[in-house]
Amino acid sequence: MRLDILNKGYSFGTKALFAVIKAVSGYPLPDAAKLVFYRPGYYGAPAKKFTHAAMRGPSAWSVGDRELMAAYVSSLNRCSFCIKAHGAVAAGAYNDRAKVDAVLADPATAAIEEPLRATLLLLGKLTRENTIAADDIRVTMTAGVSASQIEDALAVCFAFNVTNRLADAFSFFVPSPDAFEAGAKYLLKRGYQ
Repeated sequence: MRLDILNKGYSFGTKALFAVIKAVSGYPLPDAAKLVFYRPGYYGAPAKKFTHAAMRGPSAWSVGDRELMAAYVSSLNRCSFCIKAHGAVAAGAYNDRAKVDAVLADPATAAIEEPLRATLLLLGKLTRENTIAADDIRVTMTAGVSASQIEDALAVCFAFNVTNRLADAFSFFVPSPDAFEAGAKYLLKRGYQ
C-alpha cells in the first residue's frame, strides 16, 4: 500500500529540493531517497548514516562487492526496486554486468572469488532463514573471510533486509532502466549521504 504522505508529506523546502534534483538529473527522486526525507530525525538521518557506513565505510570488501551483496539480499527478498538499483551500482563498480547477473542467478556457480561466494551464501542463509550458527561462520572463515569482513557483510545484509521491507511496504515505484543507471552513477560518486 502506497501512503499518500510519501507523495505529499514534505516541507516546501524539501519539495523545492526534489524539483531541483529532477531538473538537474532528468529523473524524479527515487522513493528510497524520498523516504529518507520523510521524518528525517525518526528514520532518514540514522538510516543514511548506517547505510553509508555499511556501503562506503572502510572495509576489505570493495564497493562493488558490497553493492553485489545488497543486490543479492534484495533478490532473495524479491525487492524489484533494490535488485535493479543495487545491481546497476554493482555492475558499474565492477564494470561487469555479466558478473552481477551470474551471482543473482546463482552465487554457488558464478565465477567469483571463494571468499565472496562463501559470504553471499552466508547472507543468503541469514536472509532466508533469519538465523545463522557458529558453524556457518566457521565455514565462511575457512573460505578466507576475516571476522571484520563478516561483520561488514552482516551490516550490508541488515541494511538491505530493512530497506527491502520498507520498499515493499510502501510500494516503491520502479523507474526505468535509464533512471537506475543515472542513480547508479550518483551512488558510485557520492554514496548514501
